[in-house]
Amino acid sequence: MRLLTVICFVSFFAFSSQSAFAQSSTKQQTADYSQYTHIFKSAVLNEERTVTVQLPKSYQAESNKVYPVIYRLDGAGNIPLASAVIERLQNDNRAPEVIIVAIESTNRLRDFYPTVNKEPQGPVGEGGGAAKFLAFIEQELMPLINKSYRTHSFNVIAGGSAAGVFALYTMQANPDLFQAHIAYSPAVWWNYGASVKNTKSFIAKKKELNSYVYINIGEEAGIMRERYDELQQSLQSHKVRGLRFFSDAFDGVSHNLTSVAGVFNAYHNLFSPKQMPMNALTDDVASIDAYYQNLSQQWGEQISPPDRAVRSLGYNLTGSKQFNRAIEVFKYNIKNYPKSVDALSALSYGYEMQGDTRQALEYMESALAIADDSYPYINYLKETKARLQVEFDKRNLVF
Repeated sequence: MRLLTVICFVSFFAFSSQSAFAQSSTKQQTADYSQYTHIFKSAVLNEERTVTVQLPKSYQAESNKVYPVIYRLDGAGNIPLASAVIERLQNDNRAPEVIIVAIESTNRLRDFYPTVNKEPQGPVGEGGGAAKFLAFIEQELMPLINKSYRTHSFNVIAGGSAAGVFALYTMQANPDLFQAHIAYSPAVWWNYGASVKNTKSFIAKKKELNSYVYINIGEEAGIMRERYDELQQSLQSHKVRGLRFFSDAFDGVSHNLTSVAGVFNAYHNLFSPKQMPMNALTDDVASIDAYYQNLSQQWGEQISPPDRAVRSLGYNLTGSKQFNRAIEVFKYNIKNYPKSVDALSALSYGYEMQGDTRQALEYMESALAIADDSYPYINYLKETKARLQVEFDKRNLVF
């Protein structure tokens, strides 16, 4: 990334402004994003910590907008990949803009593993500091981020290997802190598979868990693969209400590249697209409201069911000859957009496909009643009305 400006400043540690976030802060401005690197003393960890915050492109221009936050473990070197993938998803209306907070590591083994390793195949005596590191995130870092930047309540934590173990640990230690947990090739072999045992026990006791979990693995074999498979099968088999679980296995991909291999699926599966997918639609049109309520919670803004998106659902249903369901969807759309020419003509089409020419003609006339000559498809509407009128007259001809 091309560095345009670098501004360094020192301030008192306080909550009053963004610059007061840290004892030492550096701003980097690229063509699209602003990044702030903050260095501050953690009272919980009793050491100096560094975090880099990347703000969305719209952050300065849209002063009232709030954003989901991705907490990425293992530092700012992970920002470009996640940022590029999420930007592509944004361009297809499949992800919101996000704030990314990258946490630099000082002692990964100490901070990320919940238990001290006693297994000879690993570094014996290391680990066990995850609870304290989580306290640092929950009690110090997140309040500072929320105070200094325009965040909303949808938080993601992501990391690989040891950091992947920590991402899964946060779900067990405080299930409501993060709404999504992404673990690239989590090193669950650690300490005789303690992380696997704890996760299995946690999941088995849960009846409901409003969370998203993504895990993956590469070419790892032996004990690592055995314990990972045990974890994957447990998460897959326990049908906990509200838990959205996804996993990938990448043959031939090394342990260090599983984050590269998995980042697209991790975020593509996480974020709901503005175009509601067909598999989210049930026989009850209330499922449309539920979908967009969940979408709004993720994206941090109120998103009503878009006219075009709902029409697309109806057209898919007519294409599969589910005419009654299609008409219900088109009618639902008109309640939201009673003055939409497109919504009215869509319902006309649904009735035509069902064979109800009278209703089709009625709604086509309603569409034409509010359309003017600037409407790009006005001629199509007029031609369709004329055709429907001829068909209706034929069917109702009295000899």
